[in-house]
Parts: sequence; structure tokens; C-alpha cells
Amino acid sequence: MIGAKVLSKLGAVLRDYVESIGTGTRTFFTMLGVSPGLLRRPRLIVEQLHFIGNYSLLIISLSGLFVGMVLGLQGYYTLNKYGSEQALGLLVALGLTRELGPVITALLFAGRAGTSLTAEIGLMKAGEQLSAMEMMAVNPIQRVLAPRFWAGVVAVPVLASIFSAVGIFGGYLVGVQLIGVDEGAFWSQMQGGVDIWKDIFNGFIKSIVFGLAITFIALYQGYEAQPTPEDVARATTRTVVISSLVVWWLDFTLTALMFSK
Repeated sequence: MIGAKVLSKLGAVLRDYVESIGTGTRTFFTMLGVSPGLLRRPRLIVEQLHFIGNYSLLIISLSGLFVGMVLGLQGYYTLNKYGSEQALGLLVALGLTRELGPVITALLFAGRAGTSLTAEIGLMKAGEQLSAMEMMAVNPIQRVLAPRFWAGVVAVPVLASIFSAVGIFGGYLVGVQLIGVDEGAFWSQMQGGVDIWKDIFNGFIKSIVFGLAITFIALYQGYEAQPTPEDVARATTRTVVISSLVVWWLDFTLTALMFSK
């Protein structure tokens, strides 16, 4: 009897999991299908880009500055043991453009903008605004979800680039201005060792993939949440947890594919 109950609960969990994957896939392709219609109303994307990207700029910039400063400090202590402190600029640039810039930006974006998107869509559903759109023959996926989705896809790479640039400046402040590493060596090593395609472009591709995944997870969690305050709150929590796990998994997969050669 106990075994039957366990199998029943396990089957229900697996059924809900498969159902959510199917629903999410259908929503994703529906959103892609209605996206060309946004070309007639680009203002919708611009407004969401301002809301998603501009309001995240301060935390991204400050985080990038301090991450770059810490990376410069720790990098100097490590390189100094081997007499290679002149390569500090290369270490900071590669660490930020390849990994830390895209990954930390994605995690901060999930916590700042992702939860905001989930709560906004969930509250619109709880307030029956989405149902009202359907009654007026307005597709809520096209009018509400698609502009936010593409704004997130555009915003994350831009924010990641800003994070990396500010982080490099933070490493310069600590390494050159505070510790005294040669300024010419700092920049020349960076210029000679960072490849624009292998390092910068691959990091840019990572941030695009992260932005696509995080934004869709946030929108889907809000769109599928039950119209109650409790479930909307749980949906925002799921957004952060799922987005963080997906970012780490995607980072490992993309790194293995991009830098294995």
C-alpha cells in the first residue's frame, strides 16, 4: 500500500514536470511566432528595455567595479608568487570577458529584473488584466510577453559588456594605481592576450543565451502562476532558483563547447 502511494506521487510529479515542459515549449514558440508583429510597434520593446535595462544599470556597474577590484587584488597576490604580476591586466580581462561578466550579470539580472517581470505578469493575471485583453481580442502573449522577452534578450548582453568594462577599470585602479603595477604592461598584456573572437565574442554569445533563458523563465513563471498573492510570491522565488541553476548549467555547457579546442 505504501509502495503504491509512493509510485502514485512520483507519477504525479513526473506528469506535472512533463506537462510544464510541454506548456513552456508551446508558449515559447507561440511567442516567437507573434514576435514579427512587434516590428510595427517597436516602442513597446524600447519601453521595456528602459524598464529592464536602465533600472538594473546601477547595481550592475557597482558590482562590476568591486568584482574587478577584488579580482585585481587576488590576481596580483597569486601572480606575484611567480613573478608574473605584469600579466595582471590579462588575467582580469580574461576572467571578466569569458566568465565573470556574463555569469554574474545574468545572476544579478535574474534577481533584479527577473523577479520584477514575474511579479508584474503574475499581478496582471491576478487582476484579470490578461483575461480582459483576451476578451478584447488582444493576444496577451504578443502584447505583454513578447516585448519584455526581446527587451531582456537585448539588455543582458549590453549589461554584461558594461559589467566587464567597469570591472577592468576596477582592476586597473587596484593593480596600477593602488599596488603599482606598470601601467604599460597592464594594458599591453591585455591587448596582446585577449582575442576579440575567442574571448570577447564568446562571452557575448554566453550573455545572449543567458538573457534568453532568464527572461523566458521569468515571464513563464508569472504567466503560469495561479492568480493568488501566495502563488505569485512562490513564482518569483522559483524564477530566481530556476534561473540561477540554468545559468550555471548553461555556463558549463557553453564553456565546454567554446573553449575546449
